[in-house]
Amino acid sequence: MKTVGYAAFSSSATLAPYQFTRRELKENDIAIEILYCGVCHSDLHTVNGDWGPQSYPLVPGHEIVGVVKATGSGVTKYQIGDNVAVGCMVDSCMQCDQCTHGEEQFCRQGMTPTYGVPDRVTGEITQGGYSKHIVVREEFVLKIPDGMDLSRTAPILCAGITTYSPLKTWNVKSGSRVGVIGLGGLGHMAVKIAVAMGADVTVISRSRNKEKEAITLGAKGILASTDQAELEKAASSFDVIIDTAPVKHDVNTFTPLLDVDGTLIIVGQVGPLEEPVTVPLIMGRRRIAGSLIGGIAETQELLNFCAAHDVYPDCEMINIEHINDAFSRLEKGDMAHRFVIDMATLSAE
Repeated sequence: MKTVGYAAFSSSATLAPYQFTRRELKENDIAIEILYCGVCHSDLHTVNGDWGPQSYPLVPGHEIVGVVKATGSGVTKYQIGDNVAVGCMVDSCMQCDQCTHGEEQFCRQGMTPTYGVPDRVTGEITQGGYSKHIVVREEFVLKIPDGMDLSRTAPILCAGITTYSPLKTWNVKSGSRVGVIGLGGLGHMAVKIAVAMGADVTVISRSRNKEKEAITLGAKGILASTDQAELEKAASSFDVIIDTAPVKHDVNTFTPLLDVDGTLIIVGQVGPLEEPVTVPLIMGRRRIAGSLIGGIAETQELLNFCAAHDVYPDCEMINIEHINDAFSRLEKGDMAHRFVIDMATLSAE
């Protein structure tokens, strides 16, 4: 299938139009016309080569919403015209213990990300959602519940599941005390989802500049991490802290904020942290953990949860030709919303 997208041609180049070919449908494949694609901070990191060398040209994008245009002969779950979604992965071995209990993101053989790695079958480099079409095996396609606003659904596929999975894993429920470090793309979704779960949520930020936004999202307010007196007063006051900070930082600022048996879960920084001090961990049986997206079943559960609770990311819609401006804004600092590309602005030719 011939298609078109926007690709990076090197780590230093801006994204530009790119014509390429998607694989022919296998019996369990679905061809999707992409309607919307979210812009994730990891797209920027990957394109820049921050997480290692890349194969160029590279089409980013793993927050994909679209409509089924064709199906392979063995497809049973979807029909032409269905509204569907694709997230951060498009394949896995489907046979290991992790895959068979619904955590394909931890596939023992390594899951296949939506872009930037060899396809498990063809060996071709996978290309993402900044494009007009995509072909994905049925098992990695998600159903969008009826009535969802398609234009605001895409970021749920990454920013949403990245924060929902640890909130669920660490049993956040009504009355749980949750802190969220940072109020960017991930942080604002963590707040919305935790509030919908019934939690008592506080944003933890360097300043109170975004306090109005935090309260609008449902948080109680902001705890300023630069105010030592406030931090001391807030000691042992959280059951769970979701750490969305995307750069190297000092977790020792935050571990004393956890109550006994509390957990700080890192979902933002991929790489080094400042050296942790073990005293707060030992003295309060506190934990520092990490979390990576969620499995297909859990991502479907999240889409259903968001539909039921009217939870959506705050989105800024952009035309595809403005993607480089969006990347520049991402690079300058975190924003309490997500860019979403309207793929109607991408010519099919």
